[in-house]
Amino acid sequence: MGLAGYGVAGRIFHAPLIESTPGLSLAAVVTRSPGRRAALRRERPGVRVMDSVDELLRSAPDVVVVATPDHTHVPFALACVEAGVPVVVDKPFAPSAEQARQVIATAERRSVPLTVFHNRRWDGDYLTVLRLLSEHALGAVHRFETNWEFAADPDPVRPGGGLLSELGVHLIDQAVQAFGPASRVYAELAARRSGTIMDDDAFVAVTHRNGVVSHLRTAAVVHEPAPRFRVLGARGCFVIDGLDGQEAALASGAAPGGAGWGAAPEDSWGRLVTRDGTRRVPTEPGAYPTFYRRLEAALRGGGEPPVDPYSAVESLTVIDAAVRSARTGQVIDLGR
Repeated sequence: MGLAGYGVAGRIFHAPLIESTPGLSLAAVVTRSPGRRAALRRERPGVRVMDSVDELLRSAPDVVVVATPDHTHVPFALACVEAGVPVVVDKPFAPSAEQARQVIATAERRSVPLTVFHNRRWDGDYLTVLRLLSEHALGAVHRFETNWEFAADPDPVRPGGGLLSELGVHLIDQAVQAFGPASRVYAELAARRSGTIMDDDAFVAVTHRNGVVSHLRTAAVVHEPAPRFRVLGARGCFVIDGLDGQEAALASGAAPGGAGWGAAPEDSWGRLVTRDGTRRVPTEPGAYPTFYRRLEAALRGGGEPPVDPYSAVESLTVIDAAVRSARTGQVIDLGR
């Protein structure tokens, strides 16, 4: 495996998940930052450090992971595909749904495997929501609410996209995976912090084809976050607070997939509220290692990738519509 990028995505998520997956090994990392090079040599002394994706491709890796800044995802993914190298692209897959489709079309034309790292599909709290939906524990669901809110540095100095593309894409992906494609989108985007020109406060309302309405919020100036999920159905409501703990575990150096990996403490479990009362619902174990296990199996056996890239296009379609809606103040009808 070759890894392009050794920031938060590369260092905290991809590198340890690759190293913990039987059948995969991290051979080389692309980073030009002196600090990140020093960290790589200290943390992974057997891994080669390289200056560019071109250099990485010349070393003939079996797979490349693109975990570089968002605006480079498309050109680097296309470079890998043109070289005939299977590629994993971190989210957001592309700046727009159209550009994502172009990458997929090129990969299909050259028969190169391509997938997108939507790890939040394996958050424990989200897996719990999916389990309750499969059990029809809530009855017919009419509203899905998901929030990722926090109080960040009031004076950010950071390049990159806004929260809609950085975190909102996860919320949108989860909603679309649970309830299907969107038919209408309404959004409000704002920059709340001093010095911020990109959105750091985003609300998106999605009406799915099946009639379920998703309300999705992410914001960086919130001192009392809303519940992570609130799912409303005809027979009950499920509410869970906090965030899945796998990112914090990875950041602390815990070995992915080890004993107790992804387990949530009982005091963080969600609540299922019905006419019969309230009960705590055990949280499903978080399962980020699933992504690379499935990738390894797919590459060796020719099976399905862990994330169908077309499913990532669905999320980008909603983001494109959300940006248009926020700019015009209108509900965007996707015509389906």
